[in-house]
Amino acid sequence: MTTYTALPVEPLVLKELRVADDAGRAPSPFTDEEGGAPLRCCLRRSGAGERIALVSYAPLRRWAAETGARPGAYDEQGPVFVHAEECAGPSGDGHPFAGAHRTVRRYSADGHILGGQLVDAVDNEALRNAFDDPSVALVHVRAVEYGCFLYEVRRP
Repeated sequence: MTTYTALPVEPLVLKELRVADDAGRAPSPFTDEEGGAPLRCCLRRSGAGERIALVSYAPLRRWAAETGARPGAYDEQGPVFVHAEECAGPSGDGHPFAGAHRTVRRYSADGHILGGQLVDAVDNEALRNAFDDPSVALVHVRAVEYGCFLYEVRRP
């Protein structure tokens, strides 16, 4: 049985985003007084009092730069929360940000959207269904409320 792994924003990319985000802006770190922000660097929710930043991130653009894909109009950037300083990264396995409806968006090797599906929970079954189509190269898991990118999963 295939196990799928949620991939955080990579450490080298985080280093870049902490200087200038994918929209070219310098981040404005702040203290998260309440906690609960979905951190894409370590795939967990922030704790009260942690220093975080909201930055613009273009996950498909960065994947395309690695693979030679040409997403064209599907290239998008959006807001993501990250720790303001370097962190240890994810500490657990499984599917982060569980317990809520999510959208599983599928992309071809060219970086074009092949479709999406609303799921009650992201689990191995939901990801297996997404990768059943052999033309799916990459999956983005997104929040339903705002459509924000949460993490990616690559074909094993």
